[in-house]
Amino acid sequence: MIGTVALWSRVRGPGPLRWLVHGLMIVVCQLTAISVVATWINNSYGLYASWADLLGTTSTSGNADAMPGPPVSRAQFNHGTRDGVLDTYFRGARSRLSGQVLVWTPPQYDEPAYRTKRFPVLLLMHGVPGSPQSWLEHGGMPGTFVDLMNERKVHPFILVMPVIDPGSVDTDCSDLPDRKVATWLAYDVPDLVRHKFRTLRGHSGWGVMGYSTGGYCAAKLPLQYPKVFGAGAALDPDPLTGDPSVLPDPAQRRANTPTELVAHSRARVGLFLSTSRQDRFSPPDAIERFLTASATSSVQVRTQLLPTGGHNYHTFAAGYPMAFHWLGAWLSAPR
Repeated sequence: MIGTVALWSRVRGPGPLRWLVHGLMIVVCQLTAISVVATWINNSYGLYASWADLLGTTSTSGNADAMPGPPVSRAQFNHGTRDGVLDTYFRGARSRLSGQVLVWTPPQYDEPAYRTKRFPVLLLMHGVPGSPQSWLEHGGMPGTFVDLMNERKVHPFILVMPVIDPGSVDTDCSDLPDRKVATWLAYDVPDLVRHKFRTLRGHSGWGVMGYSTGGYCAAKLPLQYPKVFGAGAALDPDPLTGDPSVLPDPAQRRANTPTELVAHSRARVGLFLSTSRQDRFSPPDAIERFLTASATSSVQVRTQLLPTGGHNYHTFAAGYPMAFHWLGAWLSAPR
């Protein structure tokens, strides 16, 4: 801007040429201002760690390090969401919270050979800010999951995408005195899905997977509700030691912190954790602390460390193949 002001009156030549140069100078001012803001946002949220990450040219396949660790009736649902996804908005009987839930059934669900079979269920947790639609618009679902099924890397799941912050109030999927989000996710949403679809009974047929804040939830819900969820997969989760800005009360935060929960857990559940060396908002050392805390528990933890990638959907998706393969091995197939 300073350069534009200093050079504005010094531009020489015919009138059209001066107009053109002045226009270009204004465009450069706009581009530099936008670039400064975009860089500030990126640095604040850790979205992209490099130009290759921004342009989507970073290859994360085959380069991941493994951290140490042991190996119906459909009423109420509206059609119209893309890729055969069913959509509803309902109020939970236990939590008294209301929100959107998307459900996708695999092709096998309607095939004659599977007509008498019940299916495992995987809850997909979006990030904050975000919504269930984020899985469709940015997360590649259900298309990426169908590709993995066709490659026989995972068996069929019913995919359920609930809102994790009803009313746009983030609690890290926790039950608070006036807002029982964990109850919404662990009881109300499963009750709805069990009532409307052929689902497996017992925790071996139910899992949860999420990214960012949803990854944090995917790490803690199986620890808090092991009779509901048998496994969880957390992709680039928020730091597993809790966020004081979300839960300011220390006692509430400790009661809902995955690293605290796993240290004292006797639950027979499995957890898969994935992050990138370059993701500042899901630092590898936080996952390593979680892994250390789990050593005295009965929880089986598997981890993945990607070499590159910021806190973005490209990095989240890089964890899909191993996460889905692990969930398919841990949770029951249709039967």
